[in-house]
Amino acid sequence: MSPATDNAPPAGSGTPSDLPGPLAFQLVLLRRMADHQPVLVENALRQLRVTRAQMREANRRWQARMHSPRARAGVQPYRALLGTPETVATRRIGDLTCEALTWPIPLWPDLRFEVLSAPGDGVWNAWLVRAPGAPGPDLRTTADLAPWSCTVDEVARAFPPARPMEGSAPTRWRLACTAPGPDGAPQDVVTEFTWGLFQRRVEG
Repeated sequence: MSPATDNAPPAGSGTPSDLPGPLAFQLVLLRRMADHQPVLVENALRQLRVTRAQMREANRRWQARMHSPRARAGVQPYRALLGTPETVATRRIGDLTCEALTWPIPLWPDLRFEVLSAPGDGVWNAWLVRAPGAPGPDLRTTADLAPWSCTVDEVARAFPPARPMEGSAPTRWRLACTAPGPDGAPQDVVTEFTWGLFQRRVEG
């Protein structure tokens, strides 16, 4: 496959014309992860049978769509690429009532992409979460923190109390926590996530 040229959709349409929406969205996720896990991203691109140029183009069009003055806010950009949600449920978070929408992501069959939509159709959060009924990782020590193996919620539950920290981009999160090292001694670590999926850890 090669990036679309003729009959390409206008800038901001979200996806090159030769890529289905769900595939293009996976490339958007991968583009943000490439900074931390380039080898895993390269393997994923081969699995998807697409090029780095297509990944960059899909991300460029997504960013143009999200930042266009004419862009529709809320969940519409996600629906446009991912289609009808697999599940839609009402969720209460503190004093806020949200609508939680989820879609399957073929690259990670045990995960779902979740968008929390606040009243007024604003997006409160958008990230990868464990699919209902799918077994999560057994996180006992820092050695169990393998890239792409766990989500923000799973690390926070495994090593409380985890302290949220500001990420380096809107799609990135960090948690500071203390976890047993391979020898059992406690270690202060900062875990970094992109789109809710664990990427790497650094010493706290």
